Amino acid sequence: MHPTILIIDDDASLRRVLEYQLQEAGYEVATAASGEEGLARFSDLAPQLVISDMQMPGMDGMQVLKTVKERSPETPVIIITAFGSVDVAVQAMKQGAYDYITKPFNRDELHLTVARALHLTSLTRENRRLKDALAGDDDYRSMVGASAALEKVYLVVRKVADSDASVLLSGESGTGKELVARALHARSARRNGPFVAVNCAAIPHDLLESELFGHTKGAFTGAVKDKPGKFQLADTGTIFLDEVGELPLELQPKLLRVLQERVVTPVGGNREQRLDIRVVAATNRDIEQAISEGRFREDLYYRLAVIPLHLPPLRQRREDIPLLLRHFCSKHGAEEVRFDEAALAILQQYAWPGNVRELENLVERLLIMRSSSSITVEDLPDKIRLTVNGSAKRSAVINLPDNGYPLEQLEREVVVEALERTNWNQSAAAKFLQIPRHTLLYRMEKYAITPPKP
Repeated sequence: MHPTILIIDDDASLRRVLEYQLQEAGYEVATAASGEEGLARFSDLAPQLVISDMQMPGMDGMQVLKTVKERSPETPVIIITAFGSVDVAVQAMKQGAYDYITKPFNRDELHLTVARALHLTSLTRENRRLKDALAGDDDYRSMVGASAALEKVYLVVRKVADSDASVLLSGESGTGKELVARALHARSARRNGPFVAVNCAAIPHDLLESELFGHTKGAFTGAVKDKPGKFQLADTGTIFLDEVGELPLELQPKLLRVLQERVVTPVGGNREQRLDIRVVAATNRDIEQAISEGRFREDLYYRLAVIPLHLPPLRQRREDIPLLLRHFCSKHGAEEVRFDEAALAILQQYAWPGNVRELENLVERLLIMRSSSSITVEDLPDKIRLTVNGSAKRSAVINLPDNGYPLEQLEREVVVEALERTNWNQSAAAKFLQIPRHTLLYRMEKYAITPPKP
């Protein structure tokens, strides 16, 4: 079924031109000669997009925009304005218009703007549908995206949130592991209990045991009174152990006992305290490699990873970038700002080593430094522009850093990604890489690549 577009314009000749061009592009088109008629047709048709002239007798485009947004906030509105009236169009975008086009405009500009608006609307509605399925928790609404990769994360959260099983979140830095942990807590029966987050890498090793499990008065120099640890503070709720892979080896047996017995003994104490907690941990390290190197206990890993959940990097869900850009602009109070087509294309090609956190930092910087309501390629940092343009000349697939990259590491990453894309089906992964299956098995053995534990 083709999207329906409603055109509202008092200029009959312009209406006919717009109608012809959009029908030629495959859209269903309805027209109205005034704001009043347009709103009546809007109620009857529920179109996916409204295109309205700004200057019309009676009800003008700003009034049309306001009424459409009151009736259907998700429906995008594109404003048509005369050349030289851009300030009026920017004001309309502050009031919720998706974009504007100035007269005279060409067919390509019209088609690009319409396609962009409809695509973003489709992603927004899918994103809302997925979140509604998760009961609309406030913490979950901060997770923005409607890609297939992120939908898998939504599905796991929905299934396991209400259990007390330990969850181990893996993924690169900046992919939103704490956000998922908070979503798991918010959807659980423990939602009214505390959520306590601990960054295991940020606390000095000699203080970590006391921070986690508490201490008694006189346990060490400076312990002037009893102090509860993070585990005691999380009682009846959820504790989130971020960067758990950094936990010192000598402290891991005590954490294992807490997970097994749900009891904790403060430093300097001799009496166990029983706990009622749910543990969610996260790491951006290769825990299995740490186990093979003797830096992480295998039995602790299995206690933490009852439910393993991998968060995809941003480069594996590039279709979410337009939604994220709109979300961060809105978050920082700049709903009227838009990214032009060329800038958006570059941002969708960039590898985003810092993931969503890097993207938000970029948006915040661009909003501070911008000189207009449109972000162009020239506004983007050289690092991003040159990386994308340079990699486009060198390769359509690989973005190699200028200071070089180990070939073996690159080959290992390619093999792992092929296996992940095919759900660890070795035959399908070998076909994806266009190599014999025995060659794939040799590479897996060479780089110690094993399927994730169930």
